Amino acid sequence: VPMSSSSSSPTSPYTTLAVSRPAESITHVELNRPEKRNAMNRAFWSEMVECFNEIAADPDSRVVVVSGAGKIFTAGIDLMDIAGDVLQTDGDDTARTSWNIRNTIVKYQETFSVIEKCPKPVIVAIHGACVGGGVDLVTACDIRLCTQDAWFQVKEVDIGLAADVGTLQRLPKVIGSRSLVNELALTARKMYADEAKSSGLVSRVFADKDAMMAGALEMAGEIAARSPVAIQGTKVNLVYSRDHSVAEGLNYMATWNMSMLQTHDVMKSAQAAMEKKSPKSVTFSKL
Repeated sequence: VPMSSSSSSPTSPYTTLAVSRPAESITHVELNRPEKRNAMNRAFWSEMVECFNEIAADPDSRVVVVSGAGKIFTAGIDLMDIAGDVLQTDGDDTARTSWNIRNTIVKYQETFSVIEKCPKPVIVAIHGACVGGGVDLVTACDIRLCTQDAWFQVKEVDIGLAADVGTLQRLPKVIGSRSLVNELALTARKMYADEAKSSGLVSRVFADKDAMMAGALEMAGEIAARSPVAIQGTKVNLVYSRDHSVAEGLNYMATWNMSMLQTHDVMKSAQAAMEKKSPKSVTFSKL
């Protein structure tokens, strides 16, 4: 993967993302249009798919941290840039126009589904505003952290549409209270960090962005130090179990581990534990 620490570096293949390797096995994906408040333009929707497909296949990447450059995490969809895609769809009749619009929506949904499909765990670190499409993005991540000044807004009804790229499907699985989900989605009100924490949308709140990024990288380091067979198997099965019954999830798990238990990683980890060593002392093969 071409890695760069900033978009100005010629090695970054992306115009809306800055991808770097802050520490061994950790990939940092930064939403990188700070002058546009990281609004999601047309390029972003395809670059996210490319980026996460690449990370999924990269044996040197074991965990991902996502954050936003500049003053806020993201202002959501870039309406000016996207309007043509959705509002001016061609078709000889209603059926064909609808077919084309549906294809566009499905393509946009994939932009965040790739995060969930990527077997590497994804930690998202949110500061400032996380609006509209930003909520769709963060609900597809595995671990959500935010700063004290962060706020979240399911904004779509304010621009005359029902959220269609993941929030209405994933937010109810993230937050226990159906009533709160409905309230946020139907009123488009802002939810601040304390409520995000108490409702379970985020698991930790940090004083500021620097503290949050340090915390995210520390957490990523803990994950990266474990067996990638164990870590990736855990993510895949957590996602599967969310969408299936307990019995189906157990069945999938048994089939999964009948092969995955046949790894050197189990013996290596057990040996380290018996020698009172940390998993960080063990060298695991790449996956």
